Amino acid sequence: MKQPYLLLTPGPLSTTASVKDAMQIDYCTWDSDYRHVTETIRQQILAMAQANPENYTTVLLQGSGSFGVEATIGTAVPRTDATLMIAINGAYGHRISQIAEYYDIPHIDVVFNEDEAVDPVRIEATLADHPEITHFATVHSETTTGILNPIEALMPIMHEHGIVTIIDAMSSLGGVPISIDELDCDYLISSANKCVQGVPGFAFIIAKQATLAHTADNARSLCLDLYDQWQAMTKQPGKWRFTSPTHVVHAFAQALIELHVTPRYQRYHASQQLLSDGLQALGFELVIDSAIQGPIITSFKYPNVDFDFADFYQFIKQRGFVIYPGKVSNIPSFRIGTIGDVDTTDIQRLLTIIGDYQQLHR
Repeated sequence: MKQPYLLLTPGPLSTTASVKDAMQIDYCTWDSDYRHVTETIRQQILAMAQANPENYTTVLLQGSGSFGVEATIGTAVPRTDATLMIAINGAYGHRISQIAEYYDIPHIDVVFNEDEAVDPVRIEATLADHPEITHFATVHSETTTGILNPIEALMPIMHEHGIVTIIDAMSSLGGVPISIDELDCDYLISSANKCVQGVPGFAFIIAKQATLAHTADNARSLCLDLYDQWQAMTKQPGKWRFTSPTHVVHAFAQALIELHVTPRYQRYHASQQLLSDGLQALGFELVIDSAIQGPIITSFKYPNVDFDFADFYQFIKQRGFVIYPGKVSNIPSFRIGTIGDVDTTDIQRLLTIIGDYQQLHR
């Protein structure tokens, strides 16, 4: 079946034919070949993220990216004598706060406007006011708007205070160069169906082994026990605790073969720049300042009060692209992703389609 459109979304996203082909065979989870694929993936993820395997490990977890975030929060934070600070500037930061609420984890939310980046100065001031803080979590690429938050500036602050650090890099790892060794974070979370360009089915957590080793009794969930999942994969290499998404794993293995982070980042950046410049030339305004804009997804304001997004969406979809509605709470907007198997040729074609739409609606 021919794919009827390209996904200009922050994930799931358009994948290559070779990634799709990798899912055409049924696999046994106990088979040594399959377990070897799992173990290879775990090591390749560390290499992709520039994480020293002597210090870090990769834990694979069935489910979406949010499963990985919940497992990390629920396992990393002890049941007593711990307080989580969350830097929030969008829906996915708020989701971390919601997880903390479900688990009755004491948390301090430092909330920024959705169109501004997390400010390290304000974060440091909050730490000074709250010495009870033991853990810190934030989102790297906040796809509510497309902001790329300054994790490189935040991590040294946390280290000075002895804070355990958790980074949701769901929509950045693989598409934006990241060195975990340089960040020296404790946990970094991502997913198979984002910038690595696999398909949905599992999340993965890169964890500092020395930190994870102290979390044995923390988990509030059986299935989302990150420590227990790590132990199972360590004692029986390549074996997941429960049924693993075998087809998704093979698709991800193929996606990793095709991944070269720097060229991918350059492609994403070129597509985002063309999209941003092109839509502004057509009269659309950006939601956020270009200085804090990441290459993953871009938010645009509705051009006027009469703008019909549903009609706009269908016009574009019928001509080969699917875009995203806006997620900013107080600004009518829509979003267009520039990740996946997409390049500037596709973005130029999209701009032509949007230009045609505007001509019809003048």
